[in-house]
Amino acid sequence: MKIVTTLYRQVEHLVHEVAKFGLVGLLGMVVDLPIYNWLVFDNPLVLGASTNGMLHDKPVTAKFISVTVATIATYLGNRHWTWRHRERTGLHREYVLFFVLNGIGLLIAAGCLGFSRYVLDQHSWLADNIAANFVGLGLGTLFRFWSYRKFVFREEIALDEAEHQVKAPDSPAALDTDSTGDLPVIR
Repeated sequence: MKIVTTLYRQVEHLVHEVAKFGLVGLLGMVVDLPIYNWLVFDNPLVLGASTNGMLHDKPVTAKFISVTVATIATYLGNRHWTWRHRERTGLHREYVLFFVLNGIGLLIAAGCLGFSRYVLDQHSWLADNIAANFVGLGLGTLFRFWSYRKFVFREEIALDEAEHQVKAPDSPAALDTDSTGDLPVIR
């Protein structure tokens, strides 16, 4: 049992990141799936009878639209919750990289959907959702987790530093000018 505990302590931080990433991804799915199914099948929840939606003949285009909307929600969730402990390298840099890497993840899902629709000639809502939102999303999610962690939200800030980012005054005189009303910390 001690081996399991020791191993868990070594990967605990990664386990927490994976769990948070998964929950943010679930939020993205809650945004993505209804939009896609509404555009293609005119039925956001795919309950009951479905008809042809406005992009029924263009499912890959519908997937691009639904994932683009979901990307905005997942960026905010990942930046401010999943990887909030990582150094901020500028909104513009992070946002552009996030969208580019998410675009690659989208191409993975769209490729699975296109293969199902145009090679296997499957046109049902079940085939579309399995290809794009189960197989494609699963493969894309693995890519996204690795790439976001590696390229977008890169450096970890030490936990102590992240929680206590307060600059110490240069001199005792600076205490009077920058007084917050708190007592100074003595270590």
